[in-house]
Formats: sequence, C-alpha cells, structure tokens
Amino acid sequence: MENDKPLPNTGIPLQCTVTPGEDPDEIYNNRQDVESPLKKSNSEKDESHSDVEMDYEPAKRLFYKVSENPPWHLTVFFALQQALLFVAMNLSVTVLVSELVCARDDELLKTQIFSSTLMMSGLATFLVTTLGVRLPIYQGPASAYIVPLVAMKDIDEWRCPSENELELMYANSTVNLTMSAGGKLLIPREYILPKLQSLQGSLMLAGCIHVLIATTGLIGFLLRFIGPITIVPAITLIGLSIYKVAVTFSETQWGVAFVTSGVGMLFAFYLGGRNTPIPAWTRKRGFHIIWYPLHQMFAILFAILIGWGLSGVLTETGILSRDPNSRQFYARTDSRVHVISESPWFYFPYPGQFGPPSFNVGAFISFLMATIMSVLDSIGDYSACARMCFVPRPPVHAVNRGLAMEGLMSVLAGAIGCGHATTSYGSSIGTLGVTKVASRRVFQVLGIMLVLFSVINKGGAIFITIPYSVIGGNNITTFGLFIGIVLSNLQFVDLKSNRNLAIIGFALFIGMLIPSWIETKPEQLDTGNEAANRILRMLLSSTIFVGGCVACFLDNTVPGTIEERGLHWGQPYGDGGEKDNDVINSDLFEEGVEVYDPLFIPKFIKKSRFARFISIIPDEYTEREKRV
Repeated sequence: MENDKPLPNTGIPLQCTVTPGEDPDEIYNNRQDVESPLKKSNSEKDESHSDVEMDYEPAKRLFYKVSENPPWHLTVFFALQQALLFVAMNLSVTVLVSELVCARDDELLKTQIFSSTLMMSGLATFLVTTLGVRLPIYQGPASAYIVPLVAMKDIDEWRCPSENELELMYANSTVNLTMSAGGKLLIPREYILPKLQSLQGSLMLAGCIHVLIATTGLIGFLLRFIGPITIVPAITLIGLSIYKVAVTFSETQWGVAFVTSGVGMLFAFYLGGRNTPIPAWTRKRGFHIIWYPLHQMFAILFAILIGWGLSGVLTETGILSRDPNSRQFYARTDSRVHVISESPWFYFPYPGQFGPPSFNVGAFISFLMATIMSVLDSIGDYSACARMCFVPRPPVHAVNRGLAMEGLMSVLAGAIGCGHATTSYGSSIGTLGVTKVASRRVFQVLGIMLVLFSVINKGGAIFITIPYSVIGGNNITTFGLFIGIVLSNLQFVDLKSNRNLAIIGFALFIGMLIPSWIETKPEQLDTGNEAANRILRMLLSSTIFVGGCVACFLDNTVPGTIEERGLHWGQPYGDGGEKDNDVINSDLFEEGVEVYDPLFIPKFIKKSRFARFISIIPDEYTEREKRV
C-alpha cells in the first residue's frame, strides 16, 4: 500500500497481505513459513530477483459490522456524532407540540417537553436496537405524527386565544396574571394542560393498537405483499418531500451549509480509500505513525465541527445578521445561547407529570392514522437499514419485535406527555453509509447518552445551539445518501420489465400528484362530514401513504413472477429459521440472519411447537418439520 513502508529486501519472492495499521517489518519477522535468506543459494537469489509480491485486501464495506463492538473511546465519539444530528430535530418537534397546546411562550413547559422527548428517543433507541429489530437505527419523534399535529392546529377546539381574548380570560378569572420575558401575556397552564392531557390519552390508545398490530402477527401477513417495488416508491417519496426540511435549515446561510456538506462528502467519499496518519508512541516501538481511516469514521462529526467553527467566524466578524427576524440570525453561534442559562441543571421526566391523561376523539383518529403510516415507514426503514449494513432483510419475528417495541414506546411517550410517538429515522441510515460504522453498540450508547441529556438539561441544551445552517448541510449529505440507499433495493428487481417500470413510475407520479392537490385545494375534497374530511385530507396529503398504497396494489394485482418482483432477495421476510443462514454464503452480506436473534429467549422455546404462536420469536420447530 502507498502509505506503508516496503518490506525488507531479501531477494526472496514473498507473498503476503498488508492491512492498514500493520508494520511490514513485524509481518516479515513473524512469518514462520519463510526460510532464512542466508540458507538460500546464490542461484536461488538470482532467480528471485523481484523484491516483494503483495496482495492487497479489497476495501472494507464496513469498518464495524452490526454485531461488532468498537473500542469504548471510539464508541462514545460515534454516539456523540449521531447525537449532534438528531437533537435539533427533537427540538423542532417539541416546538410544534408546544404551539399546538398554546405553550409557545411558556419556556419552562417547552423545556419539560423537550426533556421528555429526549428521554423517549433515548429509551426507544436503546430498546429497539437491543430487544427490538436489533438493527442500528435511531428512534426519534415520528415524522408521521407531524402531519396530524399541523392539521389539528386549524380545528376550532385547538385554536389558541388571541391577545384580546387572553386579557378577557384574566379579567374574568382568578388566575394570576403572568408575563413572558418578552413582555407578552402568557396563556395560563389551566388552559394548556387539558390540551396536553388529551394528547396523552389519545396517543396511549393509538400506541396500544400499534403493539397489537405487531404482536398478533398481522404484520407477517402484510409483509407477504410488500416487496422492493412497494418500498422504493413509498420511502423515496419521503426523501423527495423532506428536502423542505433541508431548505428550512440551509437557507439561513447557504455557504455554511454547502461547506458542511462538502466537508462530509470529502472525508467520506473522496478520501474514503485512504487512511489518516496518526502520531503515536509506545514503550516498545517508540514514536511511530498509525494509519487509520479516522476521517471517514468521523466524517459527520468533523463536518459539524468545521461548519460550526465557520459559523463562529462569520458571527464574530458581523457578517451574519443580529436581527432576530432575519433568516441569518439562526445561523449565528450565539442565537440560542440563552437556552443554556435558562435550562435547569436537572430534570427527570416521569409519567403523569402534566396530570392524568384524558381522551379526545379527533386526536385519537389523527394519531391512529399516523400510527398506520408510521408502521409502513418503519418497515421500509428496516429494509433500507439492512441493505446498508449488508445483512439479509429482517425476518418477520424481528420486524414484529421492532414494531412492538415502537408501540410500547408510543404508549410510554403518551404517558410522559411528549405529544408524539417515536419511530425509525431514515436519515440515520444515511450516516451508516457515510461512516461505515454499523455497530449496534454505538446506538445503544447513543440511547444512554440521550437519556443522560434529558436528565442533565444543560448538557442537552449545548446541542441546541448548533447553527441551523450546519444542520442543513448535514441534512443534504445524509438525506441524499438515504434516497440512494432506498433506490439500491431496485437491484433485486427486473428493471427490464415494463411491468415494474410502469408500476414504479405510476406510484411515484400519483404519490406526488394527489398530496399536491390536497395541499393546494383542500376544500375540493368535501364528503359532507368534517371529521371524514379531516381524516381523508390527512391520509391523502401523505406521500408515503398514497405512493405506497398505489405501488402495493399494482404490484400484487398485475401478474409477475417472484424473481421479477424482487421478492427473492435475502430470504425475503422469512421466519428466521435455520435455513435462512444459507444466505451468509452470499457476497451480498457481511453477516447472516443471526444478527436478528432475540436476547433472553432459551433455545428450547424457539424449537418448541408453541413458537409458531409467538410472533416475536423465530419458529425453528416449523422449519425443522418442513425439512423433514
């Protein structure tokens, strides 16, 4: 390799393999099958004129596989890298929930909701990667719940009082008059908490249905009809619609956003085949250079730090506007520093902290529809994550466990008062492709780290100060790679088939057409019933729902073979039996279906005839019977 020193010139043709970080001298000295050059005759030396013949190892697809554990110090930095990406997203959903319950100016309540959101994201990430689907994927505020939250703001019962209405409210009640730091009248907690409590109860009930969908085996039945032709259009439409999120953050300072994205691309891809020289010293070897792919493993972290530093320079030089009403204000490094001083040192979220949960029919229906979309979203994310980790598609029992754990976390999120559920984040899959670190241990540590941030408020508040433009730059990198990962599922589909091309194109087109119509002309959809109108508008405004349903319907009704539809890839949604281990021999995978094996389940239970009735564990008994 170009970065390694040559082996000693012995005049003997030596075939060896040199990997990054190895000392060629030690390789030679430790060879037991090489005869000493002093025992060679002169004629042999003349015949062996070449110095060294080397075989180079192919570039690694992953630095750390799913079941591998990096050293603890690297694990902490890998987890910190992921935390920097997603804390800001947790904050944005917190703001949306706060606005819905009329707590926009109540900073203390927003801090409590934010801590609760961090707590649930950490717990969900740890439990899903440990006990759920066991893939390295981040769990955060479900994007599927953003649509109903936004839609509910337009309903009269969720409308917030105006300034004049607030004055009358205070004049006609015994509630103490309170003002915000900006001199505005604060909406009293007596008005806010009932709204938040109705979200709690409605979300808990929707979460229970989420659990039932997973534990009853219904998902296993549905997965027989969901293949790459359904997944690709549905998840791609999500990727094509979340560009608005990247624009919202990047437009604060496009230059910083593109520098941040460019640095990440440079480290991850342009320099992806090279190693970083790291000075080191040991007592045995003294001062020496270690060659290690550090820049690629921490590409996202380095990009964030460089973008953050550039924003600091632009802030100090006065290039970025100080006007809070300017877009550039949130690209400054000091725009949200006050959050650190205003946050309490410690706060522990707990169930019932905002009072007992209540129930609202409209909120429940909205959350139920969001739950269905969240399930479809997670199924697609599991498949995309498996592709990125070079493992087979998750078997049914793993998908059921993952969705069941997400449902349990939704119930707990409702009890704590987050106002939203948690689900898999597709953008976290993009970071796997950039860093090539797919270890589930990293995401387990990330979960613990987020829980600590939720309790130690000032620690979590530091991440909130990341400039929006830096977040937007990383969104450009990770969202773009996520879309590419999703599209890679098409390699298992026969793209020469006009059937497949027509279905994919039609699903993508309809998936953009109908939501665009609903967004621009919602009044044209009128069934005569306001509740029905609200549900239909919410469903038809979702690109994943429209595109996924169209693709699934056409894929299962238009004639086509299993191979043509791409359902043969990696034992598609098998039951996780022993026969699935055959896929390990495929060049497609780094590990087999054993990465999905559940913890704490004895072998005799998985081999018993009762395993077929438990949807969250492998059914090895049925597989053994089939082989017989």
